[in-house]
Amino acid sequence: MHDLVSEPSLQRKLNARVLGMITLGGSIGTGIFLASGNALSVAGPGGTLLAYLVMGIMVYFLMAGLGEMAAFMPTTGSFYVYAARFFDPSLGYALGWNYWYSCAVYIASEISASALIMHFWFPGSSSLLWCSVFLFLIIGFNAISTKAFGEFEYWLSFIKIFVVILFILTGFFLVFGLTEYKAGGFQNWRIGDGPFHSGWMGMLGAFVAAGFSFQGTELIGVAAGESIHPAKTIPKAIRMVFWRILIFFVLSLFIISLLIPYTAAQLTGSDVVTSPFTLVFQQYNKASAAMIMNAVILIAIISTANSSMYVGSRMLWYLAKQGHVPRIFSVVNQRGIPVYALALTSSIAMLAFLSSIFGNGRVYFWLLNATSLSGFIAWMGIAISHYRFRKAYLHQGKDPAKLPYLAKGYPFGPMFAFGVCIVVIGGQNYNALMATPIDWYGLFISYIGVPFFLIIWLGHKWINKTRIIPLKECQFHCE
Repeated sequence: MHDLVSEPSLQRKLNARVLGMITLGGSIGTGIFLASGNALSVAGPGGTLLAYLVMGIMVYFLMAGLGEMAAFMPTTGSFYVYAARFFDPSLGYALGWNYWYSCAVYIASEISASALIMHFWFPGSSSLLWCSVFLFLIIGFNAISTKAFGEFEYWLSFIKIFVVILFILTGFFLVFGLTEYKAGGFQNWRIGDGPFHSGWMGMLGAFVAAGFSFQGTELIGVAAGESIHPAKTIPKAIRMVFWRILIFFVLSLFIISLLIPYTAAQLTGSDVVTSPFTLVFQQYNKASAAMIMNAVILIAIISTANSSMYVGSRMLWYLAKQGHVPRIFSVVNQRGIPVYALALTSSIAMLAFLSSIFGNGRVYFWLLNATSLSGFIAWMGIAISHYRFRKAYLHQGKDPAKLPYLAKGYPFGPMFAFGVCIVVIGGQNYNALMATPIDWYGLFISYIGVPFFLIIWLGHKWINKTRIIPLKECQFHCE
């Protein structure tokens, strides 16, 4: 086994079963349950499916590249380490901070969303109460042990996957006329300017939604540092996860497009009642559909927040191990939990408590936009790292066949992934730019993460006088 760094304090407790499930579950969240309908209304059925297929191919190349590096050099530092080792130490430093910040604020946004969900059942109840309950629950499962976290996340992910499969089966029953419901079928694809509604601009909007839906798959790189036999479990998890995610997403969207016209007013909403999953389940039981989907979306929120707490605390732990933050955050307890890193990450997540002051929806919007670009920046870092990793490996005369896992499609894969990320970041809020007058507030909120990342990267570079590492100096040996 090629272990990049010595990590005696963290315990390898995640096997292939758990690692694969939490990676799969990490990307099945509100993106597919809520945002998919909006994507369909923006781009039409053809544009949306094409956008998700292209994004799925990009994510495959990205995950394969990350898997190649993680199987050879499993480390909790993940793409922070790979970027620092094979491209630029300052870029790695900025990626580490970017990802920790993204995770911490994302937890806050999901906890804030949980209060919105609970108001479905308990209107007028305290947001402070629900934020406290769910944050305490997530901290608790992360504080017990890595194994407890893995098992908890495994079953949350299992429930989400079960619901998606049930949705697909229900959809096929409806499409093939096995119930009294009359599906529109491919007639829905010929409405208006379908199947490619609004042309390229519509597809750009669907690309953004697809990108957010796939985010979360990169947590496998951080979890590699605590996986059992990473040279075997990581490749297996990546192969298992990618195809299931793509099939789940594409099949779900295909069924929605056959059952619900992309012009339906409900698809432009963003709550549980207007979720396309709810609308389809309503054809069987109108009374319970919204209630069932509300529970599932709550589980999805808890699951993604739980995963973000795990990877966020581990990234902060690794930053402390490298001396970038006070060493106290590298301390772990006897169960292998970085308790102080977990505490600081949790304290940032308490931003969710602002919901009780400013209102749930408003705070959720603030927090979601504050972290929206961070995932794409992390993906760009993975693409750069993998491109340089393989190039340096070949430059130094090493045999790629000896790698535990060899990613297909190099060098096209990482270059394609980098390009798609650039396009998605540039078009994240094109509506604000096209508005008359230009929505400067919307642009500021959407892109505030970019200057922060550049300031950290270039500031560290200026202070430490770092340089891009020549290929011949890239180090593959264990530290």
